[in-house]
Amino acid sequence: MADVGAVTVQIRDAHVNYRVYEEPAKGLKQGFAQRRFRRRYRTIEAIVGVTLTLHEHETLGLIGANGSGKSTLLSAMTGLLPLASGNIRGRSRPSLLGVSSVMRPSLSGRRNILIGGLALGFSRTEIEHRMDDIIDFAGVRAAIDRPMGTYSSGMRARLHFAISTARIPQILLIDEALTVGDEDFRRRAAERMDDVCSAAGSVVLVSHNMAEVERFCDRVAWLDDGRIRAVGEPAEIIETYVTTSRPNSR
Repeated sequence: MADVGAVTVQIRDAHVNYRVYEEPAKGLKQGFAQRRFRRRYRTIEAIVGVTLTLHEHETLGLIGANGSGKSTLLSAMTGLLPLASGNIRGRSRPSLLGVSSVMRPSLSGRRNILIGGLALGFSRTEIEHRMDDIIDFAGVRAAIDRPMGTYSSGMRARLHFAISTARIPQILLIDEALTVGDEDFRRRAAERMDDVCSAAGSVVLVSHNMAEVERFCDRVAWLDDGRIRAVGEPAEIIETYVTTSRPNSR
């Protein structure tokens, strides 16, 4: 395990809840429209009593089945989702890897690099200086002046990744970043992630690729139905998770 430093993020007894509203019966819809009735809902506990600490120079892996709360926890760490109770304190605001929310399909790939770079905090001069490196890393030079809406899903994902990793924040959250592209791009993306993990102060990595988690992470936290099941050394936690997750182990 890497030598870790001061605490950068402290999560204490964090709870995140969702409301799922029931569809009203056909004869009651008019009453709801006139606000004579209240819609019924049930509360889903997405994150339940999670306590975790993240340190400087540490990469923490988050593993668990689909729906276990991994992406929800990342969203809560960035402040995109409110906590029902508990608290999350950080040395700075964690940043979720990605610029997809500001990308525009009707604009060219080149224009989207500029927009994405500005969203990451680059000046126009800085992003123009990095333009060729981003284009070549993504492997989209032949299509860079076409509207991004004409790109394949793999081309868009490669361009998003190339832009997103151009700037590295102090606390970086990564949600399934290396699942796109062909074998060559995944190899280059993994090498880029080595640089990202080394340069960022702290990293949280969500992935279903256990080899990827074991390669990059100093510790692993296993989320199960919104709760922390175990935290510890990657090889130990991954082996227990994989064994427990097999159909014949249940």
